[in-house]
Amino acid sequence: MTASLLVTLDDRGTARVTLNRPDKHNAFDAELIAELTAAFTAISADPKVRAVVLRGNGPSFCAGADAAWMRASADLSEAENRADAQRLSAMLATINDCPKPVIAVAHGSVFGGGVGLVACADLVIARSNTRFRLSEVRLGLTPATISPFVVGKIGASHARRYFTTAEDIGAEQAVHIGLAHIHTDDADLQTVHWLTAIDQGAPGAIADAKALVRDVADRPITDELRALTADRIAARRASDEGREGLAAFIEKRKPKWAPNA
Repeated sequence: MTASLLVTLDDRGTARVTLNRPDKHNAFDAELIAELTAAFTAISADPKVRAVVLRGNGPSFCAGADAAWMRASADLSEAENRADAQRLSAMLATINDCPKPVIAVAHGSVFGGGVGLVACADLVIARSNTRFRLSEVRLGLTPATISPFVVGKIGASHARRYFTTAEDIGAEQAVHIGLAHIHTDDADLQTVHWLTAIDQGAPGAIADAKALVRDVADRPITDELRALTADRIAARRASDEGREGLAAFIEKRKPKWAPNA
């Protein structure tokens, strides 16, 4: 049986996670959700991983929930459906909270939970043929499980529109609303550009920078928040990476974590 998720790690430290249900447009089922959770849990803990590239094989990145899986949910109790939704939410959180930069390359149909996947990535490429759609209301549902991640990415105003209309969002519009960062058909070139930039950063600092965004986003600037940010930079300055980065700058050399240092 063909694996529904492919995971590789190259010598550069780039983990490539590929959804591999092309005949189903990489739609989610319980198995794929479990495999994604396990993969990103392992990646988060692996010091050899510097960055992650998330893609989908076949005509689509991820067309949301698998039809058979959704049909089966209709026969589940409310408690069983809640547990199912919590497993999906936990998978998204594992990707969202991954300390390594996650690059998503979207193409084809990106519907429902697929939009949630993209919203959890740090850097997003949308190929020109990409159609994003928050399609749940057309099925009598709501994008509840993915909503914290999607609203966090596109904001309440755009969410109000697309949660209620389920309109298609093209690649250019996805960039406009903040769901994607660039639309291009040369995704490989853009991916290499971002990976090269990531290589210049200290791994621990990158992980802390990701956490910093989550911790300060949408919070009022209070004494407590300012104290938190002062604590964060003080800890970074005193860290081995912080000391090495400053020494490298003064000595006009590359820091130890940079390629060809």
